[in-house]
Amino acid sequence: MVRTHAGAVRGRREDGLVVFRGIPFAEPPVGDARFAAPRPVTAWDGTRDAFAFGPPPPQESGFQGRTGVIDAPMGDDWLTVNVWTPDPDPAARRPVMVWIYGGAYKLGHSGSPGYDARRIARDGDLVVVTLNYRLGVEGFARIDGAPANRGLLDQVAALEWVRENIAAFGGDPGRVTVFGESAGAGSVASLLAMPSAAGLFGRAIAQSVPGPFFSDDLARDIAAAIAAEAGLRPTAADLSSVDPRRLTAVGEALGPKMREFEDRWGMVAHTLTAFSPVVDGEVLPTAPWQALAAGSARDVELIVGHTRNEYRLFAALGGQLGTITDEQATAALRTFGPGPGMGPGPGFGADGERAYRAAFPDASPEELYEWVHSDAVFRMPSLRLAEAQIAGGGRAHVYELAWPAPAYGGALGACHGLDIPLLFGTFAADLGLMLFAGVGSSPEAEAVSSRFRTAWTAFATTGDPGWPAYDTERRPTQVFDTESVVTAYPHETSRRLWEHHDFGALPLMG
Repeated sequence: MVRTHAGAVRGRREDGLVVFRGIPFAEPPVGDARFAAPRPVTAWDGTRDAFAFGPPPPQESGFQGRTGVIDAPMGDDWLTVNVWTPDPDPAARRPVMVWIYGGAYKLGHSGSPGYDARRIARDGDLVVVTLNYRLGVEGFARIDGAPANRGLLDQVAALEWVRENIAAFGGDPGRVTVFGESAGAGSVASLLAMPSAAGLFGRAIAQSVPGPFFSDDLARDIAAAIAAEAGLRPTAADLSSVDPRRLTAVGEALGPKMREFEDRWGMVAHTLTAFSPVVDGEVLPTAPWQALAAGSARDVELIVGHTRNEYRLFAALGGQLGTITDEQATAALRTFGPGPGMGPGPGFGADGERAYRAAFPDASPEELYEWVHSDAVFRMPSLRLAEAQIAGGGRAHVYELAWPAPAYGGALGACHGLDIPLLFGTFAADLGLMLFAGVGSSPEAEAVSSRFRTAWTAFATTGDPGWPAYDTERRPTQVFDTESVVTAYPHETSRRLWEHHDFGALPLMG
């Protein structure tokens, strides 16, 4: 039994750990709390059983539902945390790692089997916390009468819960590392730039940072299009008239129509989600790249990196592997390639295409298609976040995961999301089922997994992941592979193509 500020909770002993699931860190965001900033949880009497994960936040259907099973109760208590600890002894003061899941800001649940944190906690001898946050329209739509970035505010509230309560679980509130992948990495990048998150963590790991962040004007225009799908205005009052679990269908209905808005939304119309953090000037005053370059996180130690073949997962899910034509490659290069002297947003023209074709003259259409998507959406935003941290006086370590997923004879390469089953050691759950062909791990996979996990837990414990900090002269990068090496950043050609591009809040066009 552990006593939190709101009341006592009872966990279970599992595999040498004590695990607590479904502890509320805020009031359910329904009723008059709908679309509001998270509110402190009401205290309870007695001891609360913390045996089951809390309900998933309302969300669209998606590829997570095709690769894993969410087994959790229904209900409105979406805002919960889970804790894995070797020993809930307040004197232990172990390092703490706080996981933020990805899922395009519209999917995800901390109770997904792929996020079972027992191996991280046990191998690293530290405390791991996972959390839920609001998604889609509930968490990220920019609507009148509600604060922006409610999903990010949920994450801040969970980190405040960690600060106030984690010592009782054997953790050290002064040694907190946030880590996340994809939209979770975009969330980590946002937290590094948010005044309300300052001081809540001292280390951060961002795995595959997504480039799209929305300007306020763009986000409001997208929200208006979402609300129009239900014949509503983009206001908290109108949208509150729709049950949260039915409102997800409104956001989902816009997906197939997004390309109709290309003249207004630019590259966003060609992505998989209408949701991203909003640079609203208050909750998120500045995009992470500008904030870090100005020193917002100079006191936070950072790991940031990506996989080698980021976009290949999405190509596979879309049935595109082996099918890309030169016309499709040209369209992608013109949509996502950087233009000379461009601010936020892609080139939208021949400049990006010419640059990529000149830089990679022997590349096939499929390689060009994959490369520009990978660079624009994940690889270059990740690298540039590290460079911004250094420019702002901070320290960053850069990595690339190059070890290929074993499924489909290695055709997926080191694709987006592969780092999740490797980090958690969950080879037979969620994405692991797809990327490891349902057969589980191998000695080689276990070795890469162990190196990956050891680097993360060592960083959380000491600040040193085992390879040198990045600098803009030598550019040392840890490449995780069958034989892991430290080398100069391996995508120098792409880096040079993007070195003058200004990542930031995407504008409303037209």
